[in-house]
Amino acid sequence: MTASMQELAAQLPEGVLVTDEATTEAYRFDSASSCPAGRPLGVVRPTTTEQVQAVLRWATRHRVPVVPQGARTGLSGAANAVDGALLLSLVRMDRILAVDEVDQVAVVQPGVVNADLSRAVADVGLFYPPDPSSWEMSTIGGNLATNAGGLCCVKYGVTADFVRGLEVVLADGEVVRTGRRTAKGVAGYDLTRLVVGSEGTLGVITEATLALRPAPEPALTMAAVFDRTTDAMTAVTRIMASGLRPSLMEFLDRASLRAIQAYRDMGLPVDAEAMLITQSDRGPLAASDVAAMGAICAEFGAAEVAVAEDAAESAMLLQARRLVGPAVEELGVTLVDDVAVPRARLVDLLLGMEKITADTGVLVVCPGHIGDGNMHPTVVFERGNEGAAARAQEAFDAIMRLALDLGGTITGEHGVGVLKRAWLREELGETSYGLQRQIKEVFDPLGILNPGKVL
Repeated sequence: MTASMQELAAQLPEGVLVTDEATTEAYRFDSASSCPAGRPLGVVRPTTTEQVQAVLRWATRHRVPVVPQGARTGLSGAANAVDGALLLSLVRMDRILAVDEVDQVAVVQPGVVNADLSRAVADVGLFYPPDPSSWEMSTIGGNLATNAGGLCCVKYGVTADFVRGLEVVLADGEVVRTGRRTAKGVAGYDLTRLVVGSEGTLGVITEATLALRPAPEPALTMAAVFDRTTDAMTAVTRIMASGLRPSLMEFLDRASLRAIQAYRDMGLPVDAEAMLITQSDRGPLAASDVAAMGAICAEFGAAEVAVAEDAAESAMLLQARRLVGPAVEELGVTLVDDVAVPRARLVDLLLGMEKITADTGVLVVCPGHIGDGNMHPTVVFERGNEGAAARAQEAFDAIMRLALDLGGTITGEHGVGVLKRAWLREELGETSYGLQRQIKEVFDPLGILNPGKVL
């Protein structure tokens, strides 16, 4: 261990800093299997804000890059190591500090697992809506860093919509508190919204005050099976234009259905071209809601419409959707797009992707949060095959170009990280991109926070 690393170790409790190769290797990558990762100096696993401050003060003195990490379930390489960096893993800061039933807020550390928070607040009749597919593993800090979405976004919104305030350690070790606990407040610039989604490039989140909702009423879930994918997408646009407000609307294409069924027998219709999973959580009104959504699906060509008979069957449908990530990873190396387009352009997105796959000859698996136009076309290719990797990158880039041409975005919820960094300037334009670089320099003048990511 170098003298500077010994200096850092002396400032931290025993075991917080680890430098052995076996441990550091385990922390080098997030879940974006195709993104590059460097060789770090070590991993710090703090349990307090003060320890995070000590790390960043040391890093500033020695000009050492710091890569903040959560559970590393991200899909853009944002938590990947860079050469000579210190990895700052926040998973041990995992306490729910308070749940306030009157103001309907929770105060949590960044290492709290999303599902654990959801269950804890449900015990007192409250609801934390953001629910990425990785909710059983992903942490609130990682969700905040990427402004994560999830299955409930179509009705309830994304992570940023539920953040009241943050405690953030800046690059020089100073602590700043942004936002407030109150439901309303417009004093000053909205630094909270700025930090959420910044992927660890502006500061390290060490505490969050999150808004909660009253627990939703009992839900009903419906599945509609289609022989034509374009019919499914047309049905979605009509449902959303009808005034109905599904609490969930998910899409699985044929490749997704087959991948999930091969991974785990869920009784899915593997010969269907597409399946929609929709839900209403309006209690006594849910039955009429799903009946209306089912009627629209039938009008636009659904071969079968079925309402889950009980909570167990509903949970199975949602579990199938959440399994698509690990199921597709079994097929090969993946490049995961998470483009979003206006709902009116969903059919155009599908037709464009069909042309891209025909032109490149690659496999594209396309599940998605179709209710808000956020699709996850995932390019799959054979590991170690350079030709296949090149064609996969060509398809990946073409899908992002297509999304922008349709008035959409290169990332709806996964973030930019390394994977989409080359495309950010294209989406933002020179003026906006330049402003973002200036903001980065204000927060992190030495450029030590998660360098090489986003900008």
